[in-house]
Amino acid sequence: MLKFEELKIFLDEKADRYNHPEFIEHDPIQIPHRFSLRQDIEIAGFLAATISWGNRKAIIRSADKMLDIMGNAPYDFVLNHSEKDLKGIEDKSIHRTFNGEDFNYFIRQFKRIYAGNESLENLFAVQEPETNFGHAIERFRGDFLGIEKHRSHKHVSSPYKNSSTKRIIMFLRWMVRKDKRGVDFGIWENIDPKHLSIPLDVHTGNISRKLGLISRTQNDWKTVEALDLVIRTFDDEDPAKYDFALFGLGVTKELL
Repeated sequence: MLKFEELKIFLDEKADRYNHPEFIEHDPIQIPHRFSLRQDIEIAGFLAATISWGNRKAIIRSADKMLDIMGNAPYDFVLNHSEKDLKGIEDKSIHRTFNGEDFNYFIRQFKRIYAGNESLENLFAVQEPETNFGHAIERFRGDFLGIEKHRSHKHVSSPYKNSSTKRIIMFLRWMVRKDKRGVDFGIWENIDPKHLSIPLDVHTGNISRKLGLISRTQNDWKTVEALDLVIRTFDDEDPAKYDFALFGLGVTKELL
């Protein structure tokens, strides 16, 4: 097992290598990178993150499908779509269990949210004395999903139900992290990147255990918080940069 200093040097080097514009080309983050308008970036990013499970090429193809339906103008479509536009979406296949009905529901929710907010940032504010996005994600869920039960609720995970909320955490990294390399957007300027966590899935979980960063076997919210504590000792201002390191190790299968 590497000592603290050795492990920090190792992870810093991996983060440095993979936090690079070349990363964009093969990652779902390429979807919001096609836009410059803040709201387009938010909507395209949230939709791409929501369907980010499985093969990355398939995720990108499915996100392309959603952008095509919206005329490659997500914000304009959200604000100005007609009921007829939505009717044509319902029966479409989008990505695995995320179907046309779910896509339709998300568009309606976006329209309602943007009617009262210039940006989704308002819905993810971290309050004192919170140190991560757990409560903020839950507040967002309440705002975005509303009280009426719908099948689409399962696509917005809940930390209160001990989900790792990997896809939302990844979306938050894209929006919040101030990235000098041009990968993450950092367009949400009122939220501090120090509150970000590592998007935890099977791959990042397994690599984190191999490195001795975590010991819990479940990939859940408690493990996200356990990993937070360790990762932030390496860099408490930009902890999410280590997502690139863990991802890179997963891709290269590099052994210590």
